[in-house]
Amino acid sequence: MKRREAREKAVQTLFQLDNTTMELSVDEAIHYITERPVNPFYDQLVRGTVQHKTEIDAALMERLENWSLERLPKIERTVLRLAVYELLFTDDAPHRVILNEAVELCKTFGDEKSGRFVNGVLSKFDERSTRNDLEDEI
Repeated sequence: MKRREAREKAVQTLFQLDNTTMELSVDEAIHYITERPVNPFYDQLVRGTVQHKTEIDAALMERLENWSLERLPKIERTVLRLAVYELLFTDDAPHRVILNEAVELCKTFGDEKSGRFVNGVLSKFDERSTRNDLEDEI
């Protein structure tokens, strides 16, 4: 599984976890979307985003203007959470790659306005300060 496919499946899994009326565990949601063996990058994205959801949502709320997380369209919220997880908690990909991947995910799962909105929010996460802010919090 390539990284783009892992991100797509991660969005599907996170969307399912966030928007289902059934109570699913992370393991159940993962195995609903993909078969074994589970790709390590995909697994890291899903579990990391779920584990750090509180910090991710706080970082997003600081950067959303005239929006609350609850008002965001569900797919944009899911893509933003995944991208912010990567920005704040991983060093696997450059900042620009994460932003581009988020926009591409919006093109796949959202509408034509989704990508512009997500890009605008994520552009407020400055590459240099993102890592420093996280280190200051730890």
